[in-house]
Amino acid sequence: MEQPHSREKFSVENLETANLLFGYQNKFLKLVEKSLDVRIGCRGTTLNIEGDPPQVAITRRLFEELCVLLKEGYSLYPTDIDYAIRILSADSRVCLKSIFLDKIFVSTRNKVISPKSLAQKSYIDSIRSKDIVFGIGPAGTGKTYLAMAMGISFLLKKEVSRIVLVRPAVEAGEKLGFLPGDLAEKVNPYLRPLYDALFDMMAFEKAQELIDKGIIEVAPLAFMRGRTLNDAFVILDEAQNTTHEQMMMFLTRMGFGSRAVVTGDLTQIDLPDNRLSGLVEAKSILAGVEGIHFITFSDIDVVRHPIVQSVIQAYEKYQHKACNGRAGTSG
Repeated sequence: MEQPHSREKFSVENLETANLLFGYQNKFLKLVEKSLDVRIGCRGTTLNIEGDPPQVAITRRLFEELCVLLKEGYSLYPTDIDYAIRILSADSRVCLKSIFLDKIFVSTRNKVISPKSLAQKSYIDSIRSKDIVFGIGPAGTGKTYLAMAMGISFLLKKEVSRIVLVRPAVEAGEKLGFLPGDLAEKVNPYLRPLYDALFDMMAFEKAQELIDKGIIEVAPLAFMRGRTLNDAFVILDEAQNTTHEQMMMFLTRMGFGSRAVVTGDLTQIDLPDNRLSGLVEAKSILAGVEGIHFITFSDIDVVRHPIVQSVIQAYEKYQHKACNGRAGTSG
């Protein structure tokens, strides 16, 4: 049976907007064709879209939303087209303007940091309104990076007086005692990703100055014991590698005027097999507690190289197959 076919025209307001929407040598149109499996013909400022009805409808909606962004002065990049397609494919009613124009922070390199997916938008909105936010999902979904940007934004607006960044130093295959150097040198490799995100947003000298003054602190989770953190923005990264005791210890460090963000990936737990992850447990214990919110990310929210999304999907399929295979064997 022949597949239903749809044809629609889309007219752009003027030539300047059309050039920005189509991209250099129609680069953006080609990207849309490939991603949504449609054909797009171009005559002047008018587009002819052909393909399966649902895909044609999403394509038209995409162009409508992108034109709104361009009118607001937003500069389109190929990655924006990819994010926009993912968002509208999941929910065509979404207003891209409310996501892409939500400016969290402008780095010293003049890079605008903003959400690129529905989950990321929900995440930053939750950080603005809740005391404790959990961001759970795979690598590359912006959990730590966006939390860091929000922390710096709060600091610059004087909504908090310091930022505390912590990670559990889990021994994945190596004993800390056998590593060279003093304790600070032993745990520094575990904290490197936090420094990387920080230095990507702030000039190295400025960030180092704030670290030297204690306004920004990067430390292993064990260093939080016995402390009360007032007026602070606290990020616990790699929380899947906390134990029950560590998670409870961290969450009870919160003082007046503070807020916390907890990030983790439940597929990358490095704890011994007999230890339950404090993050897994927290999902059950704290669900529904007022002032605490959980955001779950998926491969749709990956904002790294497009291949990362494909890698995550491939591993998920493999794990699903393996689980079904074990279930079949046990039956």
